[in-house]
Amino acid sequence: MNIEAIAARLVELCREGKFEQAQRELYADDVVSIEPDGLPPGALGNTKGMQPMFEKKRRFQAGLEQVHGISMSDPLIAGNWFTAVLSIDATAKGGGQGGLNEVCVYRVQNGKVVHEQFFHD
Repeated sequence: MNIEAIAARLVELCREGKFEQAQRELYADDVVSIEPDGLPPGALGNTKGMQPMFEKKRRFQAGLEQVHGISMSDPLIAGNWFTAVLSIDATAKGGGQGGLNEVCVYRVQNGKVVHEQFFHD
């Protein structure tokens, strides 16, 4: 798959809330996942490898009581990189309804996502 096809498929699956399916289909086994600096103690952190990344995503989803909506912008591609904005409207367990808006940046090599990095406040 070329980067345009990978980016389009990742956005399609994320819009459907199928994050793990996107990772299984499109990510390299040794993928690196980077979260923003300065997260509070106990927050989800950086990972390397598919299984630790799955566990991080599962922990994030386990903290949600209900997802009300997911949207993702169309991808913007530059060389071996692409970016998109992900927005999730959800109710956290033990908390109120709120939103997560983040810039997602991905690097593709040899037809697989090898790096993802997220930027949000």
